[in-house]
Amino acid sequence: MKPQPCAQRRWTLAALSLSMLLSSLGTSIANVGLPTLALAFGATFGQVQWVVLAYLLAITTLIVSVGRLGDLTGRRRLLLAGIGLFTVASALCGMAGALPWLIAARALQGLGAAVMMALTMSFATEAAPKAGTGSVMGLLGTMSAIGTALGPSLGGVLIAAAGWRALFFVSVPLGGAALMLAYRTLPADVRRPAAFDHVGTLLLALTLGAYALAMTAGSGSFGAVNLGLLLAAAVGTGLFVLAEARGESPLIPLALLRDRLFGARLGTTTLVSTVMMATLVVGPFYLARALGLAPAAIGLVLSAGPLVAALCGMPAGRIVDRAGTPGVTFAGLMLMLAGSVALALLPASMGVPGYLAPLVVITIGYALFQAANNTALMANAGADQRGVVSGMLNLARNLGLITGASLMGAVFAFGSAAATAAPDAVAAGMRRTFAFGAMLLAAALIIAWRSDRGRKP
Repeated sequence: MKPQPCAQRRWTLAALSLSMLLSSLGTSIANVGLPTLALAFGATFGQVQWVVLAYLLAITTLIVSVGRLGDLTGRRRLLLAGIGLFTVASALCGMAGALPWLIAARALQGLGAAVMMALTMSFATEAAPKAGTGSVMGLLGTMSAIGTALGPSLGGVLIAAAGWRALFFVSVPLGGAALMLAYRTLPADVRRPAAFDHVGTLLLALTLGAYALAMTAGSGSFGAVNLGLLLAAAVGTGLFVLAEARGESPLIPLALLRDRLFGARLGTTTLVSTVMMATLVVGPFYLARALGLAPAAIGLVLSAGPLVAALCGMPAGRIVDRAGTPGVTFAGLMLMLAGSVALALLPASMGVPGYLAPLVVITIGYALFQAANNTALMANAGADQRGVVSGMLNLARNLGLITGASLMGAVFAFGSAAATAAPDAVAAGMRRTFAFGAMLLAAALIIAWRSDRGRKP
């Protein structure tokens, strides 16, 4: 891609940043409205939960496919279509008169978000100067954190002021602004003629859908349905690998599947995201049951993590540009490990500071890791593979979050019912969870060290 003038590059990054913020906002803003939606539609919690799951499933199952499609057909037109679909679907969500229509519109919104997540990172890599890739990755990490952090608080204000429909209508003018900016600033497409892997796309979508449902179905219990879905996902994985080995134009190029460093970076992303999910799953129960905080205070404490991530994203990117990716990756993982060990050892008697200080350390480490890891993957991706690499990176993160919600929740609840357990039992569950998280992070450190040994950054 021909380098853009500096002024145009800034506007391009503004369009991409707004796209990243919107897709992240869509992930978190609906959660706070689930009780209101249950009352509005006369539905159970399990039914309205699909308002959240439909969005996440659409992103998880399709993000790699749309990234690859952008590589082949042109990223500009596909990103514009994705932003447009997200905006229209947001309006449809706000106008929905029945729960099934709202769920269907959320799935469409998730498809638009999948396009936005996959292609913003690949476009940003091309828009950034070679020496500034880390700063751009840090910027996108900041926007993602802001969108995630803003969702619950903004959602609560919108519901109180204008009802649940405002949760979705708020994205319409923002989506229109992102579409206008992207249309005016994104560079022209470069088409790379090749056949699209329809078989691989279908197999991957079914496999990821089965895995995501296995991790989320059952409302915390793991039974025969979950095991069946996991088995289906395992069979689907085998069929997908077989199809990719035989296909002329595979969805995921075989060279990527064989690359040891690429696989290691995706694996560490999944492990790190699994641990980060523990702060969202375990944190509210610990703060409420073990420390006795009121809901408003719990929200304030939990907002510290995303706030720190938003503040650290761009500085972390600049550090990556100056120090290189391997060292910053290790530093980030070490900070996360130290914070997890602290949470596993510190007694509940230390109160909110004893929880908040390690959480801040974990979040700073995550910001460093994410900036370094994303930069290493995207900067080394070929121009014809940036869409699929970005999609796989986002997929690894989403799979970690989905796995973490189930796995870390199960570790926390082991031996007690977290919602009704005594404060000492909840505190013990929290320590047990982060001890397990520390083991996962130690594994991530070993994987990162072994894969980077003898390789250039």
